[in-house]
Amino acid sequence: MFPMVREFPVTLQQNLVAGKTPAGTKIQATLEVATLLNGTVIPRNAVLSGEVIESAAKTKTEPSRLAIRMDSLQWKNGSASVKVYLTTWYYPTTMKEGPDLRYGPEQTLKSTWNGMGQYPDPNSPVYKPFPSGASDKNSSPDTPSVATSNHRVQMKDVESRHNNDGAITLICKRSNLKVDKMTTYVLATGDLLPPTPAK
Repeated sequence: MFPMVREFPVTLQQNLVAGKTPAGTKIQATLEVATLLNGTVIPRNAVLSGEVIESAAKTKTEPSRLAIRMDSLQWKNGSASVKVYLTTWYYPTTMKEGPDLRYGPEQTLKSTWNGMGQYPDPNSPVYKPFPSGASDKNSSPDTPSVATSNHRVQMKDVESRHNNDGAITLICKRSNLKVDKMTTYVLATGDLLPPTPAK
């Protein structure tokens, strides 16, 4: 029987770029969903702390590599030790809009973000930021809003490799790996299986 792999959906508190963010950089992330760990419910917004353990830019002969390990969890009423690593999984960001926009009522405008890409262009005619300030008091309620998908997917063109010590290194042969503080990534204790399709 395989041991249960625990997963932690998190948002990082800083952007990281393979080769530019050096190994040894201390990092933190915020837990996005309350998670059960050894019989204890770790609340949403608990803070995970750790470091970048490998960071290498892509070269002509070598792929880009990035590995992140989190060692501790802290929240208002407690703390815990963990050992979890950044995986190839993330929760994509989508933009929901109302029926009067150029997209059909059953569609959503998905961002081009693939875990290490770009968000929708703010100058695009279909992109509208959240209403804010007096100038937006008369804004249509159909203005698009950003939402995080309920289903995790894998980063495009990114593989994971297990090191002898159990660490997980992400590898990309096409471009430098980037992780963004606006995206919900999945940290885990080991390899994650694809989500079970809903029946």
